[in-house]
Amino acid sequence: MSLIKSKKRVADHGEVFTPEWLVDAMLDLVKDEAERIDSRVLEPACGSGNFLVRVLQRKLATVELKFGKSEFERRHYALLGLMCCYGIELLADNIAECQTNMLGVFADYLGLDEAADLHRAAAYVLSQNLVHGDALTMKTQAGQPINFAEWGYLGRGKFQRRDFRLDVLTGASSFSAEDSLFAHLGKHELFTPLKTWPPMTVRDLAAQLGTEPKEVA
Repeated sequence: MSLIKSKKRVADHGEVFTPEWLVDAMLDLVKDEAERIDSRVLEPACGSGNFLVRVLQRKLATVELKFGKSEFERRHYALLGLMCCYGIELLADNIAECQTNMLGVFADYLGLDEAADLHRAAAYVLSQNLVHGDALTMKTQAGQPINFAEWGYLGRGKFQRRDFRLDVLTGASSFSAEDSLFAHLGKHELFTPLKTWPPMTVRDLAAQLGTEPKEVA
């Protein structure tokens, strides 16, 4: 695997990809979190998904171990694992590759074709979780504040979504520095969501694909 796309991109953006062996070594340092289905992982310079793909693969391995005997639970918890992966990337081709790579891993695991509701639901989730923007300014390519969806699985095929501004979440982290980015939401007034959505099924999520802009008012 080449670690660069071009010398110009290295000079212009400092773009150098992390080799797979190093990704795995780093994830092994946080093995329990990297393999937990509902642990939320944000890669602020996700490139084409070197880290996020490996995180997703580890989450799916846990799904198989815990829910492999129930196709219903296997499919829904696999989607939850995908929902808990977030990325920001400055370069448009990289974010598109990241989405393609992650969707491919998810679809291969569940044997999905592109017409399946679950495939479309996963594509919609990735369209919300992978942002073309700048992690330093916390703004999208269009200059809007980056917002992320916090997804949760309610059971019985229903998912809950709440939207939050990234700059508010990271700014509020000083209130409890030992906590993770999305931990203990609601303990402080700053953790008020921009929007709380009604519970949604896989079919509901699939129906959202292509209907909603990434920026949330």
